[in-house]
Amino acid sequence: MKFFLDTANLDDITYFKDFIDGVTTNPSIMASHNRKDYQNIITKICNLVHGPVSVEVNSENFEDMLEEGEHISKFHENICIKLPCTFDGLRAAKILSAQGISTNLTLCFSSTQAILAAKSNATFVSPFIGRLDDIGCDGMSLIEEIKAIYDVQNFETKILAASVRNIQHVILAAEIGADAITLPPKILKQCFEHPLTQNGLEKFKKDWENGILK
Repeated sequence: MKFFLDTANLDDITYFKDFIDGVTTNPSIMASHNRKDYQNIITKICNLVHGPVSVEVNSENFEDMLEEGEHISKFHENICIKLPCTFDGLRAAKILSAQGISTNLTLCFSSTQAILAAKSNATFVSPFIGRLDDIGCDGMSLIEEIKAIYDVQNFETKILAASVRNIQHVILAAEIGADAITLPPKILKQCFEHPLTQNGLEKFKKDWENGILK
C-alpha cells in the first residue's frame, strides 16, 4: 500500500519524503498559501517527491474542469488532476484520462461512484473514510465493498483511502487491500511511534549507563 502525504506544507513533505510515495492536496489545504504563488508551490512539491501529486480543480462545470485540468497538468509531469465524483467531474476525467493525464476522483462516498470512476479510466478513486464515520456510517465498509467490486470486474483504477482520522484506518485499509492511503502529517507521524518502543529505549539507556558506571 502506497503512502501519500495529505498536505501542501513543504517542511512536512521534506521531513517525510523518504517514506511517502506521493502527495495529495485540495482547495482547503492550498487556501493556506498565497494564490499568486500557487503554481510555484505545486512545482516545488512535485520536485520533492517521485510519485503523483494530486491537485484539485476549483471549477464546477465540465468545460471549466477540463480546461483547468489541462492547464494544471502542464505544471509538472507528476501532476494528477483531482476531480469531484459528479457527473461533470466524471466526464472531465474520462477525457483527461484519454489524453494520458493522471486523474483522481475525489469526494467518493458510494460504490456506484467508484464504479463510474473506474469506467472513466481514472487513475485513482478516493473514498472518504472519516467523513462517512462522522455521519454514523462505516467508512471502512465502503473501502471493502469497492475493493471486492474492483477485483471481480478487473478494474484498473486504484483505491486511494482518504479522509483518514486515526491509525486504525491505516491498519484496516492495508488489511482490506487499498492500493494507497493519504495521511495528514499528524497521522503519519503516529505510525512511527509506540509508547512501548520509547519506554524500551529509555530502559536500555538507563541499564547501559548503570552498567558502565559500575
